[in-house]
Amino acid sequence: MNRLSTGRSMRALVGLAAVGALTLTACNDDNSSDSAKNTPPPAAAPTTSAAAPTTPATSPTTPATSPTAPAAASPSASASTGTSASAPAPATGGGTDAAPGQTFKIGQPAQVQFTSGSTKGVIALSVSSIETGDPADLDALKLGDKVKGLVPYYVHYTITNTGTTDLAYTSVDHIKGLLPDGSEAQELMIIGSFAKCPSSSLPKGFTNGKTAQACAVALAPTATKVTGAEYWGSPYTLGKGAISWK
Repeated sequence: MNRLSTGRSMRALVGLAAVGALTLTACNDDNSSDSAKNTPPPAAAPTTSAAAPTTPATSPTTPATSPTAPAAASPSASASTGTSASAPAPATGGGTDAAPGQTFKIGQPAQVQFTSGSTKGVIALSVSSIETGDPADLDALKLGDKVKGLVPYYVHYTITNTGTTDLAYTSVDHIKGLLPDGSEAQELMIIGSFAKCPSSSLPKGFTNGKTAQACAVALAPTATKVTGAEYWGSPYTLGKGAISWK
């Protein structure tokens, strides 16, 4: 979720992202945290990585072909070694989770084991489009020279609940833009609302089959542009551990 604010008095905080990329934050002059949420109750920010499914995949039972065949003759690598099968375990959403580093086409959904605080579920996540904005769009945020020479890009993405957990009031963020060379675009986090790129917590009653739209703001110098996006929320990590759309 884009964390942003459009109050009358605004200031910008400049910090370093985890990998050293510059991150800009537009916020009110009050003491609001950059983890504040749009809609109550706020979702707790994830503090631990979601554990990958650990239930061993069981081998299908092989029907006996001869009434005289001994039970020990049925080969099973898992049974003989005591380890689980090497094939990815199906997620509770009915498919296979996106692997770290996997790349999808724009509009193609990826299955993700989603975690937000104590809430765990399964979602289909896809970057639906990347829209080029106008530098003047940022004037209302009063960031001044901090965004001089930068063009905003709006990364629109779709979230569908494919699991059995109600994900109401959680936030699916951790979306970053990607430049043509694969490097990460500068991120703009805004606390509050931003009409050009609206995003909020998932609505009440976000149960299986429900779909929501969200948006993230990425900034790029005028000499280049944002051509892709990545998701690095748990259980994924920035860089080669993220999943991406191009």
